[in-house]
Amino acid sequence: MHQRKKLRELLTKEGIIVAPGAADALVAKIIEKAGFQALYLTGAGVSFTTLGLPDLGLLTMTEMVGRAENICSAVEIPVIADGDNGYGNALNVVRTVRAYERAGVAAIQLEDQAFPKRCGHLAGKQLISRQEMVGKIKAALDARADDDFVVIVRTDARAVNGLADALERAKAYEEAGADVIFVEAPETVEEMRRITSAVEVPTMANMVEGGRTPLLSARELEQIGYKIVIFPNAALRVIARTVTEMMQVLYVTGTTRSLLDRMLTFEEINELVGIKEMRELEERYKVREE
Repeated sequence: MHQRKKLRELLTKEGIIVAPGAADALVAKIIEKAGFQALYLTGAGVSFTTLGLPDLGLLTMTEMVGRAENICSAVEIPVIADGDNGYGNALNVVRTVRAYERAGVAAIQLEDQAFPKRCGHLAGKQLISRQEMVGKIKAALDARADDDFVVIVRTDARAVNGLADALERAKAYEEAGADVIFVEAPETVEEMRRITSAVEVPTMANMVEGGRTPLLSARELEQIGYKIVIFPNAALRVIARTVTEMMQVLYVTGTTRSLLDRMLTFEEINELVGIKEMRELEERYKVREE
């Protein structure tokens, strides 16, 4: 079954969809192996790992598409991909949606920030008008070739204009045809309840550790009424901390011997990336002397 159809089915079934964030194919494979039904391709994570720079709208569409192609090829679970603000106006949105769809993405997330956008939990965000965003949503819907391709629409109005404007935008975006609504950075559980009650389509929550939104469990979010929850950069932040500590040990001691119990074995890392399957293919196509 195609990843997009899988996601559409998950949206109709009972239970919340938990989508951990991945910035590369290796973490994506770990997420799939752990048993999760979907993953989130994080724009911030790709900016961190590709450019070594913060999530300030510096990443390009083509850089995201390249990463999406690799991840979608590496896993069979649906990939929900950050599409920032579509990387421009409505015409850019058309190109972005088509490129993401060709890459194998199951859902794109588009937001109503002005360019250059920034992380939803950072200060200093600016918005485009509600009317312009409605036009971009319609462009996204018209651009998709597969009706199962999910368009998730995010508003960052809570931090800029307050919750009332965010809810009004959410309703307008729902009316424009958004498949899923994502109100970014609510600051209390009560605000989160108001968000899930404001629209009829499924809603998405964003768990940013140390961000503006209360850090809740998937079960708690489901009880509030959310259908999808993403944990965009939890894995990447754990990796960054672990690698920082590892490098400090290596710098001081000149060896990694004391770290062996904290890393996958040589056999385990190769198993994770499919060495057995690759060797079977290699054997199948090996040149044999007559």
